[in-house]
Order: sequence, then structure tokens, then C-alpha cells
Amino acid sequence: MAVEGGNEGFQIRSLQISDKAKGFIELLQQLSVCHSVSDEEFEARFQDLSSNGENHLICVIEDDRTQKIIATGCLFVEKKFLRNCGKVGHIEDVIVDSNARGMKLGQKIVEFLKERARSMGCYKVILDCDVKNKGFYEKCGFEQKGIQMAKYFD
Repeated sequence: MAVEGGNEGFQIRSLQISDKAKGFIELLQQLSVCHSVSDEEFEARFQDLSSNGENHLICVIEDDRTQKIIATGCLFVEKKFLRNCGKVGHIEDVIVDSNARGMKLGQKIVEFLKERARSMGCYKVILDCDVKNKGFYEKCGFEQKGIQMAKYFD
């Protein structure tokens, strides 16, 4: 899928094994704790996630000029008993490289993932975000609902 709106050199596509060498892990390090991952670890996790089929999608935007991954986001689909055995899409790990911000690539990633969730029959799509990102996600059509709580394990 081509990214529209003056971003002709950027394509949204599924993560590929070769994207590790294109800076995918370094991009994730701009989002949260993400230690270096060996090629073997990356391939094993890639294969594990791929076994989930369309229920787990990591998409990326690659800058065709630099061959670097400059944006990413993830959608996983939770199958439920609620809502007549409905499905909920969860958007996670959305990040745009600090040098590529301001080009609406984050919005393009989120819109792509929302549309994928809709096309898969999800009755809603949800995400968690930092308070500082609330405005961004409101621009993407989300509204605050409840509060987030977390328990981290060492």
C-alpha cells in the first residue's frame, strides 16, 4: 500500500526478516526498552509471530532512499466470546523515527491498522498510550475510555 499525501517514497508493508538489518530494532528502541536482538532471536520471534497468520500484523514504512525502517505499528486480533464471539483489534508499538516525524507517517500507520481491524470483522480497535500522545490518537479518531492499569514483572 502506498502512503498518500506527498509521501511517494514510502510504502506500508508487512515486516520482513530482512528488516532487522534496516534498523527495525533500533526504531523500537525509540519507543521502549528493546535490547539488541541476535539474528537468530529475530528470526525465531518472526517465525513465531508469523504462525498467528492474519491475527498478528506488524507493518512498517521503509524509506526507499535510505533503505531504513522509519515507522512501524502492530495489530493483533483477540477473539472473544462477548459480542457474539466478536473480535477486538489491539494496536501496539506505533513509532515513527525521530528524524521522520511531522510527515503524518504515524497517522498513516494507525489508519492502515484501523482499516485492517475493520476488514477482519473487529467490532472495535483499542490501544494504550502515554498521556503525552493522547492528542495524536484523538486526531486518529480515538477517544479516551476508562483508564489503563499495568503490573510489570521483573
